[in-house]
Amino acid sequence: YVVRYGITRIVGEFSSKGEDAIPRGTQVIVRSDRGVECGEVLCAASEQTREHLGRTDESGRILQIAPTDDLRKRDQVKQMERQDFAECLRFVAERKLQMELLDVERLFGGERIVVYYLAEKRVDFRDLVKAMAGHFRLRVEMRQVGIRDEAKLLADYGDCGKPTCCNTQLREM
Repeated sequence: YVVRYGITRIVGEFSSKGEDAIPRGTQVIVRSDRGVECGEVLCAASEQTREHLGRTDESGRILQIAPTDDLRKRDQVKQMERQDFAECLRFVAERKLQMELLDVERLFGGERIVVYYLAEKRVDFRDLVKAMAGHFRLRVEMRQVGIRDEAKLLADYGDCGKPTCCNTQLREM
């Protein structure tokens, strides 16, 4: 199956051990190379989807269709991300680092926190990562993104009034 997951809306092919077909739009729990995440099934995988994705290997496995409890947990994780963002802003301000925090993603499985930031110059954030890892008691991953990725993370609606293409279906600009 082709599944979209993560805050950056990564698209990948995932195998499923179940024999039953999973309909489009179903919320699923997947194990990706980043950890356990919540995603949405887009379609069944085929040669055409593999060609479009540009990958022949799978991105991971579908662990299960997300039960109601997991959907509630996903919402709680989103709430925690807001608090995490405020804490990360505080850590950056204390260290007077020349970087702009864009977003914070807490993986559904609780393995790590991914911090997306924008910076013009190279930033030494080793001390920042140590402090955040100690505070959150999780692995902290810093991801520097470009201006286009910033638009993908933060943009809601385009001039046409619809959700931005880079935030819905485009994988490359």
